[in-house]
Amino acid sequence: MSHTSSQYELGEILLSAEEIAEVVGRLGREICADYERKQPVLVNLLKGGVVFLADLMRQMTIPHHIDFLNVSSYGNNTSSSGVVRIVQDLSSNIEGRHVLVVEDVIDSGRTLTYIFNMLRLRSPKSLEVCALLRKPPALKSGISMKYVGKDIPSVFVVGYGLDYQENFRNLPYIAKLLHYKNL
Repeated sequence: MSHTSSQYELGEILLSAEEIAEVVGRLGREICADYERKQPVLVNLLKGGVVFLADLMRQMTIPHHIDFLNVSSYGNNTSSSGVVRIVQDLSSNIEGRHVLVVEDVIDSGRTLTYIFNMLRLRSPKSLEVCALLRKPPALKSGISMKYVGKDIPSVFVVGYGLDYQENFRNLPYIAKLLHYKNL
């Protein structure tokens, strides 16, 4: 399915709404099995991960808390600059807590490495990651990714909370963004 205009072209749908629901359900079950009686803190990386977090929370049958980090490494680009900037820090103390970083997509793993190093300094009891999507370069990051929804190719994707310059977050599926101009 392709959607075109003079500004963008959406290519192949990598995950339909139904496939996303299946993946999120599986991840929710795995997390609940591993964190039973541990009341994890789900740390969501804004903004792209908020849709994933909301759906993941609804799949979880165990008590949990949520908190948010807003970081930027993209600016207006389609690839990470490698320079991570904290826009909004956590509002809660994670010392001695089981922390699960909930991320929409892991590209190079540089942002995740930065976040993990920062959070480790706060002495959580455990620190894991749950990513809806993972691209091949992320495998070289050295960060253990315990929960991964789906591996995808190294392409720019939009939909289901993922955006290009704040556009396309509302799509119910995840698709390749083939052509883009300043919108």
